Formats: sequence, structure tokens, C-alpha cells
Amino acid sequence: MNERGKRQASSLFGGMGFYIALLVCVLAAGVVGYFALLNNPTDEPEPGGAAASTPVPSGGQAVGSTDPGPSQSVTAPDDTPSLPVMDRQPDTGRDTEPVSTPREPETDDTPGTATLPLGLTPEDVQSLDLPGDTVPAMSPSDIPAEEPLMVTAPLAGETVAVFSVDQLTYNATLDDWRTHDGIDIQAEAGTPVVSAAAGTVLSIRQDSRLGTTVVVEHADGYATTYASLQPEVSVLAGDELEAGAPIGTVGNTSITEAGLGAHLHFSVTKDGAFIDPAQFLGEQN
Repeated sequence: MNERGKRQASSLFGGMGFYIALLVCVLAAGVVGYFALLNNPTDEPEPGGAAASTPVPSGGQAVGSTDPGPSQSVTAPDDTPSLPVMDRQPDTGRDTEPVSTPREPETDDTPGTATLPLGLTPEDVQSLDLPGDTVPAMSPSDIPAEEPLMVTAPLAGETVAVFSVDQLTYNATLDDWRTHDGIDIQAEAGTPVVSAAAGTVLSIRQDSRLGTTVVVEHADGYATTYASLQPEVSVLAGDELEAGAPIGTVGNTSITEAGLGAHLHFSVTKDGAFIDPAQFLGEQN
């Protein structure tokens, strides 16, 4: 073969070699792609038309399944653990302690019995050193009953003027008609006058109408007045008197009742209101 033929053959094989190499590359790429498809087959639709999804965990990697059966959806657990639900009180910024309700002490409702603290017996109470102002509980039978007010007549004599505050009575001394808030007991001058009941001397005064007057305060809101006495009396303000204790003597110092002569003007009040002295003496005796 001449030189020219060699050049033509070399040029022919050189151009075909390029295409042969290109074909081999294409075939190789096809083979690689085929095997790649075999290793990663496409998902088939599940029965009912729903496509099976390949679960992907939070880390981003697919979770493979070796079970040849129907593919299942697997949900990876959340990395954050769930906290239990707690009934919490609002934080007030300071430590709090539970407050316990004190237990009511047991009591004995039996009338007339004293209530003792839990765990104590009457003997324990007697051995205690109680303060001076502590008063032991007493049953109703231990409380002394209040004694009635004992009353006696302040003077023995004749009543010459009666109690009258609802209607006018004639006053011979002043020659007029007026009310009378007590009774007038006539007696000889100097006759002793006594306290009608136990009490305290409230006042001693020289009254412009009734003369020498002594007022004694008693229990239950009562007060008695002794007037028209002689100026010298037997008591002082604040004296404690028993029923029948001497107060003074009969005189005639009342200007508005001087026409009666020597006598005692005796009146009684109950809570500040005048009442009939005769009724008072009669009810109390």
C-alpha cells in the first residue's frame, strides 16, 4: 500500500475510533443507570389508590423495612420528652408552706360541766398553777341566786299625803293644786328615819323646796329620797348602809310642805322614774 493509501486508512480509522469510544460511553452509562434503577425501585401505589410514603425521621435518613409485606408508615419519636401535667399554683416569689386547719377541740355539751383541754383530767387541772385572775368554770347550780331587795319602812307614822303624779292634789301650805312625787309620813320631830333598803348614800343636800334631803342608791335601779329632815344627819355621801340603818331624824324643813308640821317626805324612783312608794314597800315586803 502506498503512502497515500496509508494516509486515507489512518484517517478513516481515526474518525471511527472517536464514535466507537462515544458509543461505549453511552452503553456504560445505560448499564450503570439500569443497575441504579434496580437498586432503587419506584414505590408502588397501595391498595385503594393511596401512595405509600417512605417515613423520614427527624435526622433526615429514610427508615428501611425488611418486611416484604405492605409498607407501613413509621413515625419517629420526638426527641423532646413530654412533661407530666401538674396542677401548679402561681409563683408568688416566696416560699409557702401548706396551712393546716386547726382541729376544733372536743367539747362536752352536758350542762353544768366544765370543758377540759384534750388529754387533761380534772386531777391534772387541780395541779396546775393557774393565774390569779383565772376563774374556774361553775355549773348553774354553783352560781348563787341573786337575793331579792329587802325593804323596810323608813318611818312608822300616819301617811297624810299620798303619791300622785297623774292628777293634781291640793297643797294646803301653798294653797294650790299640784302633783306629789312621794308620800308624807307624819311623826314627832326627832323620830329616827332609817334606810328603806341596803344601798349607798348618793347625796346629801339642802333642797330649796324639800329642805334637808338624803338620797340613797339601791340595787336593781332603785333609789330612795328622804326629805324634810332635821339639818343634822347621821350619814355621809358614799356610806354603805344596810336596810334599817339610821339616816337622820324627822324635821320640818320643807318650805312647800311646812303646813303639815314635822313629817318625812319619802319618794322612790326606778331607773330614774318616780313610782308609788306605798306600792314599792308593799311589793318588797
